Amino acid sequence: MAQLASGVSLVTANDPEDGEDVGMTATSFLSVSLDPPLVLVSVRTDSRMDEVLTRAETWAVSLLGEDQRALASRFAMKGRLSDRLLFADTPHRTGPHSGAPLIDGALATVECRTEQRVAAGDHVLVIGRVLEAGLAGPAERPLLYFRGGYRRIG
Repeated sequence: MAQLASGVSLVTANDPEDGEDVGMTATSFLSVSLDPPLVLVSVRTDSRMDEVLTRAETWAVSLLGEDQRALASRFAMKGRLSDRLLFADTPHRTGPHSGAPLIDGALATVECRTEQRVAAGDHVLVIGRVLEAGLAGPAERPLLYFRGGYRRIG
């Protein structure tokens, strides 16, 4: 599967249990349907994000631009700083529909409400109805993941 290039996004949510914002880097985010507008993200079942998405009804995705490689790496790091510290110095705003962080400078943002969760091996596929989507910032080129590393187009 390393031969499959994919876009890099940051999935975020606000934990209704403690009010903390959480985020994870994802390369498995895709559009499922236009009518109704549905998207899907794949999340490890033993992750903090899975715990939060089980409790939170809404979440968001920021599609990262090629200049946001360091941000993607920080939120993908195992044994990383707490999410609270990561968000403290990550420019973002709170999504009006999801209450989740939307990353400044991203290519686009999508706010979602969970419609369905589907078990799939050691992951869960979280299908969300799009509540709002829009262009977020000046980035024009996507950050890609290919052959185990971040890449740029061209």
